[in-house]
Amino acid sequence: MPGRSEVRVLILGGTAEATILAKVFHVEHSPERLVLSLAGRTVAPDLPGSIEARIGGFGGAAGLADWLAAERITHLVDATHPFAVGISRNAAEAAQVTRVKRVALHRPGWDEAPGDRWQRVLCLKAAVDALPEGARPFLALGHQHIAPFRHRPDLRPVLRMVDAPAALPFPADLVLGKPGDVAAETALFVANGITHLVCRNAGGATSYAKIVAARDLEIPVVLIDRPPPPPPPLLSSVEATLAWLAG
Repeated sequence: MPGRSEVRVLILGGTAEATILAKVFHVEHSPERLVLSLAGRTVAPDLPGSIEARIGGFGGAAGLADWLAAERITHLVDATHPFAVGISRNAAEAAQVTRVKRVALHRPGWDEAPGDRWQRVLCLKAAVDALPEGARPFLALGHQHIAPFRHRPDLRPVLRMVDAPAALPFPADLVLGKPGDVAAETALFVANGITHLVCRNAGGATSYAKIVAARDLEIPVVLIDRPPPPPPPLLSSVEATLAWLAG
């Protein structure tokens, strides 16, 4: 790979894979500069202490292109959430304009396993419509995706959020915190009388425990299918992305 004085990396993050990638590449290759970018949706995000972080948006594809050029970035890794379609599109456009090397770290989705009771839907509206009357759903969606459920006053939802919201768009029980292991997710579902799990097919190991808990408890899962993947090139693992950066 080029000498470390020539390597300047921007990682568009917000996923566990992005943080791991930043930590490992920083330690193993000591690039001249490595920036981990986060959207800033949580009040106190988990940040690697030794790595430069940037919080907030860039102002679309044009703003990102300007930033890449101004900071002389040589490598751009799109390691955003699989549902962050707009950010991925902006990253591809900005890299093309600036001719910065770019790759998307796009983790595989979850596959249905024996015992799963999945109902696949295409969008949030379809997820709202899929729930039976009077259901007690656990909405594992993030605060920016729950508004459509206000049209179902018959539901008795439970929400989990990292930060307490100023207000909710509909009555719901709120659980503060991050996803736990299978035992913790199982206990949460049982204690709250959950009848359905609603989530997106985000993939990855970090939040898979809720899928296993639903399987063990025979709870139906309303699973929102993924949007189309980012433009190529695509890599599916941290290890492959490390090799690309070091190539």
